[in-house]
Amino acid sequence: MLKTNEKDLVEFLLQCQPGPPKTRGSWSIDHQGVPFLLPSIGGITLNVQVGDSAFGWAGDHVEPGVSCTADTHKPFDHPNNALQIYSCVGNTATIVSGEAKGENGIVLGHHGGSEHVMVDFPKDVKQELIYSDTIVIYAKGQGLKLLDYPDIVPFNLDPGLLKKMKIGETGDGVLQVPVTTVVPAACMGSGVGASHVAKGDYDIMTSDEETVGKYGLDKIRFGDFVALLDHDNRYGRAYRQGAISIGVVVHSDCLVAGHGPGVTTIMTCAAAQIQPVIDPSANIADLLDIGTVLGEERKRSRKKKST
Repeated sequence: MLKTNEKDLVEFLLQCQPGPPKTRGSWSIDHQGVPFLLPSIGGITLNVQVGDSAFGWAGDHVEPGVSCTADTHKPFDHPNNALQIYSCVGNTATIVSGEAKGENGIVLGHHGGSEHVMVDFPKDVKQELIYSDTIVIYAKGQGLKLLDYPDIVPFNLDPGLLKKMKIGETGDGVLQVPVTTVVPAACMGSGVGASHVAKGDYDIMTSDEETVGKYGLDKIRFGDFVALLDHDNRYGRAYRQGAISIGVVVHSDCLVAGHGPGVTTIMTCAAAQIQPVIDPSANIADLLDIGTVLGEERKRSRKKKST
């Protein structure tokens, strides 16, 4: 098991509520010059969840699960900026008011621009939520260190999720990290150049069909762990040959130029000390039995009860 500084991490209670769907209120233009009006960011999204494909939806930048905010009117100010920075992938979220009080979910990541934290809850729980309900996130993970691998820097990662990621050690200072997809550096678009990765995301551009097919980018699901080649995320999002960053897919494919499935960074290094290992099940839904995985289990359970 990887040695970490988990016992030294600070854990906050963060309070938020579901953020209503947002819209520009006008036409958007896709990368082919075609105008569109489609569902986009925000909302209690009933039929989109972690484990689903990030492609094929009649939408743009669709966020799975429940999009959460501490203040929908001031997305870039306190306390929402703290919610963004301190919430980590894999944190537990609990509904503390309303019809769904007491139900638990899992943080999937955060989306820049909308300034939302996405949380997965089962569909039947989402159906009981309203936008004034209160959700508490048990935020823990920022400041996490891998004690035997000081040059590999985690961000936005709950230490409990780290333990379940099936990471292997080669014995020569390299970690083998399961991912579903390897993404070439040239595909990383919107969000490149941000000063840090402790909030927000950046996008895998999918406007070039040949590249999408070559790397299987259209097979990406919400919650997939993906490897970003030649990208160093230690002090912002930057191109560096030989660097590797690992992220989690947090929003859908997009029609706008420079955009595509969004990625929240969870691990990065400037040299090739992370070795991506292809594993089709390298997804939060599969690791934590949530999203589509839990949905299938609930269907089977209801079917048994009805017979």
